Amino acid sequence: MDLRPRDTDKGWKRTGYSIIFESDTRAGLLFDIVLLVVIALSVALVMLDSVRTVNARYGTYLRAAEWFFTILFILEYLARLLVVRRPLNYVFSWLGIVDFLATVPALAALLLTGSHYLVAIRTLRLLRMFRIFKLGQFVGEGEFIVMALKASRFKILVFLTAVLTLTIAMGTLMYVVEGGENGFTSIPKSVYWAIVTVTTVGYGDISPVTVLGQTLASVLMIMGYAIIAVPTGIVSAQMAGTQTTPYKSPAFKQVICHVCRATEHRPDAEFCWHCGEKL
Repeated sequence: MDLRPRDTDKGWKRTGYSIIFESDTRAGLLFDIVLLVVIALSVALVMLDSVRTVNARYGTYLRAAEWFFTILFILEYLARLLVVRRPLNYVFSWLGIVDFLATVPALAALLLTGSHYLVAIRTLRLLRMFRIFKLGQFVGEGEFIVMALKASRFKILVFLTAVLTLTIAMGTLMYVVEGGENGFTSIPKSVYWAIVTVTTVGYGDISPVTVLGQTLASVLMIMGYAIIAVPTGIVSAQMAGTQTTPYKSPAFKQVICHVCRATEHRPDAEFCWHCGEKL
């Protein structure tokens, strides 16, 4: 998907694309940081607006600030459309859809009466925080965690399968032991109780009454502490095992391939690692 301006396009388009979509330059890095700060402030504003006492006292100021942030996001969205070669490709891309959902519904909520339910959609702006992974110092750390998770995925899958089997077995057993008169009206509901118990959440909406049921619940609770620690131990061991030498985050050239949109190119790369196009 080629979104990068052509060499024959106007200079301001190439400059704008570099600033908005890339972070190699100081201007591009500053744009990303400012955007992240604005997103964080706008989401904090939505959260404050939902507090009745704060809304009653500062509602006018909150709405004015929301208008300000919404206009900023609209202008930023339009700027992205202006600097890309194929605007429709950007509109229907993942980040384009997120940008649209974070901007237009917020504008509708401000203009239309009785549309306060759209306030929840404004929190989609948090999804735009994923742009932070364009920043070089975060890409390497993210790659290290992802590599550890990928290397541990089969161990974690086996572990989760074992936990699922345990909760189904214990839930079924509790259904037989306790019965519907004690709240265990079905096997799915009993399995729900087992999951709540093994994760040590303990809502308390269902609880065993019989001595045998309480004994089984006690065993499940004790097992829960060990179960919670296992995934963390698996990933931690994998991360420690890969660090035979002091880990250093890999540096990346923050240039987006104009053909396939791939990122994470090495600093000395002249061609895209994904499609081979010249960067």
